[in-house]
Amino acid sequence: MRDLTVIFDLDGTLVDTAPDLIAAANHALGDIGLDPVPGFVLAPAIALGARFMILDGLKHTGRHLPDGEVDRLLKLFLDYYLANIANESRPYPGAVDALTTLKAQGARLGICTNKRSHLSNALIGALGLNDLVHAVVGRDSVKKSKPHPEHLMETIRLADGDPKRAIMIGDTAVDVATARAAGVPVIGVPFGYSDRPITELAPDAVITHYDQLLPAIESLVRRFAAA
Repeated sequence: MRDLTVIFDLDGTLVDTAPDLIAAANHALGDIGLDPVPGFVLAPAIALGARFMILDGLKHTGRHLPDGEVDRLLKLFLDYYLANIANESRPYPGAVDALTTLKAQGARLGICTNKRSHLSNALIGALGLNDLVHAVVGRDSVKKSKPHPEHLMETIRLADGDPKRAIMIGDTAVDVATARAAGVPVIGVPFGYSDRPITELAPDAVITHYDQLLPAIESLVRRFAAA
């Protein structure tokens, strides 16, 4: 794995954050008297960020608010989420072992996420993952966030990696589109928050458990080396 760069999405890929994000969204929406919105409604918006979760929650309830009021709800969301960022969020089974092995074998590791950087770092810190990744790049750290390829390329750069020797791991159409736009192979996971089966998005490979990640990476490396 030496000289290889592996970039992960965060929410729904490395960490199951849906319970805490959904709680934060419903906390904010509850401020205007709305009943809790079901998780299956809010989860697909996680890939796009907190504001989209609020907007989808409002749409589900038939409410429309001016931008200023949405901004106020967004602040309520973010404040609540930061204070409760790892109440129920946990790395997916096998994820920590996979990161540890990849790093020990010389891979450069990064996180490319549409979560804000300070929240991403707070979550990673709360889960004890700081020492396993070389770069964390949130949506507010780049001019154009996912699915724009700039976000992924900047993450690779900050991880001191090489785009020609990089692979991305993600769970949604946003991640697959980002990798495709950057010309980077992508591995999909089916246990995240996509509103479509990951196989329909045609990633280069799919894993159903992190025990399968290293063999999948090795297979992709061989495939693209032979192309």
